Amino acid sequence: MTDALKRLSDEGVAIWLDDLSRKRITSGNLAELIDQQHVVGVTTNPSIFQKAISQGDGYDTQLTDLAAREVTVEEAIRMITTADVRDAADILRPVFDATQGQDGRVSIEVDPRLAHNTRATVAEAKQLAWLVDRPNTLIKIPATEAGLPAITEVIGLGISVNVTLIFSLERYRAVMDAYLAGLEKAKERGLDLSKIHSVASFFVSRVDTEIDKRLDGIGTDEAKALRGRAALANARLAYEAYEEVFSSERWAALDKAQANKQRPLWASTGVKDPAYKDTLYVDELVAPGTVNTMPEATLEATGDHGEITGNTVAGTYDQARADLAALEKLGIGYDEVVQLLEDEGVEKFEASWNDLLKSTEAELKRLAPSEA
Repeated sequence: MTDALKRLSDEGVAIWLDDLSRKRITSGNLAELIDQQHVVGVTTNPSIFQKAISQGDGYDTQLTDLAAREVTVEEAIRMITTADVRDAADILRPVFDATQGQDGRVSIEVDPRLAHNTRATVAEAKQLAWLVDRPNTLIKIPATEAGLPAITEVIGLGISVNVTLIFSLERYRAVMDAYLAGLEKAKERGLDLSKIHSVASFFVSRVDTEIDKRLDGIGTDEAKALRGRAALANARLAYEAYEEVFSSERWAALDKAQANKQRPLWASTGVKDPAYKDTLYVDELVAPGTVNTMPEATLEATGDHGEITGNTVAGTYDQARADLAALEKLGIGYDEVVQLLEDEGVEKFEASWNDLLKSTEAELKRLAPSEA
């Protein structure tokens, strides 16, 4: 292990793990990652829970009890996932206390089938916050059009939020606007703004996966030269937007009321193309006040051979704009790509949720008490 993870942390990047399972909690592995690899947060999603519950027997005891009570599959999933999040939050509590609530956080997602239903998303977020009942939880709400007013309402109630599935710069600006509007609502209600936190999860690798496929289809030297550049350009311009919004007059009024900035979080940072360095989306997105949530393989790769050379976002904005403009010139429409990625993202999480329902239902049946 090098000290690359420490250097990353010293540069102002919070290192979060993009994975959670009961085994990781009970084996002491999560505590070890916090202690030895500078991990200061955890993110989850339906895919992560589906994988955790379908592997091994770590959930059998709880599932047996749930089967005996004849709960619905949906209730079983909520009991299982909130138990994991609660336990992980307790393990991370010292980090939460040491960072005044900035880190030491665990994210849990609203049912992705509600992604286009504002009222149901708000109701689910309130229910999850109540069920987990830990101050260091973030409720994940997707950045769909229906998700934006839900973000404002939930933040306005004093519930901290991780906004997920952000692909476009325009939508990211709308997310920041929704967050500020939520803080303004919370302020009107007399809530303590210093206790409300948020991150905005800007997805990275999926952008290159989609755009590189289109560049390969074009096949010219000009197209090949742009491979692997779109995702970084997009994320870097997102950071530029973040700097702009959180130095505005509107923000200044909230800052005076002790509000917290909504940090950009780089999500989907595992490299999909073996032609690229496996730490690409870590090494090249170093900027203060950001979060990088990594799958364990990316965390280990960064610790082993990451090249952390200081801020790799500052001074890149003109080149980033040029790269996106070059893609447009080749006929690759930015707006069309990012909308496709958002739609696919919601569909993938819905599919994972449905898989989670099926595998949990099968486990409940397997562990149900046999009739006397």
